[in-house]
Order: sequence, then C-alpha cells, then structure tokens
Amino acid sequence: MDYVYGPGRNHLFVPGPVNIPEPVIRAMNRNNEDYRSPAVPALTKTLLEDVKKIFKTTSGTPFLIPTTGTGAWESALTNTLSPGDRIVSFLIGQFSLLWIDQQQRLNFNVDVIESDWGQGANLDILASKLAADTAHTIKAICIVHNETATGVTNNLAKVRKILDDYRHPALFLVDGVSSIGALDYRMDEWGIDVSLTGSQKALSLPTGIGFVCASPKALEASKTAKSVRVFFDWKDYLKFYNMGTFWPYTPSIQLLYGLRAALDLIFEEGLDNVIARHSRLGKATRLAVEAWGLKNCTQKEEWFSDTVTAVVVPPYIDSSEIVRRGWKRYNLSLGLGLNKVAGKVFRIGHLGNLNELQLLGCLAGVEMILKDVGYPVKLGSGVAAACAYLQNNIPLIPSRI
Repeated sequence: MDYVYGPGRNHLFVPGPVNIPEPVIRAMNRNNEDYRSPAVPALTKTLLEDVKKIFKTTSGTPFLIPTTGTGAWESALTNTLSPGDRIVSFLIGQFSLLWIDQQQRLNFNVDVIESDWGQGANLDILASKLAADTAHTIKAICIVHNETATGVTNNLAKVRKILDDYRHPALFLVDGVSSIGALDYRMDEWGIDVSLTGSQKALSLPTGIGFVCASPKALEASKTAKSVRVFFDWKDYLKFYNMGTFWPYTPSIQLLYGLRAALDLIFEEGLDNVIARHSRLGKATRLAVEAWGLKNCTQKEEWFSDTVTAVVVPPYIDSSEIVRRGWKRYNLSLGLGLNKVAGKVFRIGHLGNLNELQLLGCLAGVEMILKDVGYPVKLGSGVAAACAYLQNNIPLIPSRI
C-alpha cells in the first residue's frame, strides 16, 4: 500500500528511481525459477550481449551485479586498483562527493579536483596534473558523467582527449548512473575503461542491478589489482561466464525478466531516439524554468543535463517546502536539494520511460506549488513555454506512422 493513499497515480519526477513501464511490471510478475536450469543462463546470455549496446561497446565485458549504483562504484574501483594508488577524482556535487568518500575509505590516495556546485569538472586542472605526472603515478581518473544533485553533465570526450594528448595510461572510470541509456554515451569511442549504471535510472527498472562494463584494459588491470573484493570480484563472474552458467551467486529472476522487457522497449524505440527524447524533455524543462523567472543551478549551457534540472529558488523560499507541498497536495514527487544546495534548489527529474505530456503535467504541478509557497509565478507561463517548443519538435511515433 502507498504510505498515504491519494486518488489517481503518484507523479514521480525525481531523477531516480523512475517510473516503471507496464510491460516491465508484467514481465516481472512471475514465480521464482531455478537459476541453474537451462532457461536462465540462456536469458542471461542475451541480456549480456544487449546490455553492451546501451554502453555502445563491442569490446567491453558487462557484469550484472545484484546491487545498487554504490555497489557498482565499489566493483569498478576494487577490481582495477590497489590500496594506495593515486587517483584523480572530481568533486562537483553530492554524488561525486559520495564516490570520493568511498574511494578514501577504500584506502586509495585520492587527488580531488573541486568545483563550485553548479559547475562541471575542471579539466584544465586535470590537464596540468597529467602534464606534471611524467612518472605516471596517477592510476585512474574517476568522473561522474551526470551529477544528479546539480544537473551538470560533463564532457567525457574532452577527458579522453586530454589523456591522449599527454599519452597518459591512467584508467578512465565513469559513473554513468543517471546518464547511460538516456544521454549520449560512447564507451568504445571515448576510450572509457569502466562504465557503470543502476537499474532504477534510464532502464526504468526497480533498484537491484548494478551494471558494470569493463574494457579489455580494465580486465587486464584486474589481474594485478590488490584491493580486497569478494562479492564484487569480476574473476568469479568470468569463471561462470566460461562455464556457461553465468551466475556465481543468486540473481533476481524477476529483475532479469524485467531487464529483458526494458531493453526490448529501448530497442523498439531506438537508443538514439531515446536520447533525442531526453534532449527534448530537458530543453522543455529549462524553458519552463526560464519562463518562471527562476535560474538553473547549472551555470553554463555546455553542462546542462537532459535527465535532471536543479532549479534555484529565491532566498525567502525553502525549496524543501516545495517538495513537501508537491507530495502532500498534488501527489507529485520532486527531488530535494542535497548537502550544499539543501533548501536552495529543488530538482525535476525527466529520466526514463517518460513522455512529453507527462512532463507537462509535472510542470503544471510545479507552477501551482510555486504559487502556494508565495512565489509570484504566472500560472501557465512555464507550461506554455514548454508546449511552444515541444509542439514544434515532437516527432510522430514511428510505429504509428
């Protein structure tokens, strides 16, 4: 049961967990099975091949780990690095902060490059560090592709170019939790060594699968990495891959069938079309924010995220009250401001299996909430701005042409 019943459906517009499409819910509505039977390994084999398409890799090796994005972080780090290794990591918001905390607790030597919240990773400082590191003491570069707390997307192609310009052999590790499957992501083309995401984001599944994809270079590094790992050890997975049974321990059968349905939906729409849809949703949301007279937390257009928009409120408004009011009065779930931006921003998630009319309902709800908390918004202004853009940019649904 819902915590408190409200008529109709809850309008979920946090940047994860996201809405689960009906075909995925139906696919998961099944009994348990013996995961050692022929059926589950056969299903798993197709899933591993198709997951590679989400990462846009042909050479990477994917791992489907029963965990969250945080577990995927740990798997990425402990399989490729040894305690004391120097890594460069960018601090630009709450989730990059949490990953850095994990890196430090795992006893790596973390060289932090910090930016103001609302800015992207400072790649000039990265370039200077790589230029000075002629002895190649830096073993990895760790970056959050899409910082969910501030709505900032980093340019991964630029990171790869800097590494190549200095001919630096450091591993390139990327948190793509709120980007992979929704934003442009090219693991092979950008020379990314470890990519990771979680099932509850762009794939529109329940929480419970951490996806990690390792390049051949990362797999080679795992052979000599000395970090302690057990549950997250790629070696155990590879052993069972070679045996053809795929699972070193029990997977969630229901999530595997849900993943099959989720991937089928993405491929039916077309991954590039999915990315374009998220681009439309992001642009429409930013136009609404502008029409309301409010500012985006993200400070430059080049960093704008197409999966989440962090909206800055005036000093006389507590953004937490906007989130509370949305849930209590309108059955609308928005994202809180986190850590340094707590009380200063609220977040609109536009991620996953979501269409334009659903987003317009959210924007209408936000306008009413802003009016409730004393902000002088003109009702309909943001919705009109979003509509004017979307009406000229939504394509026909391919299957209905």
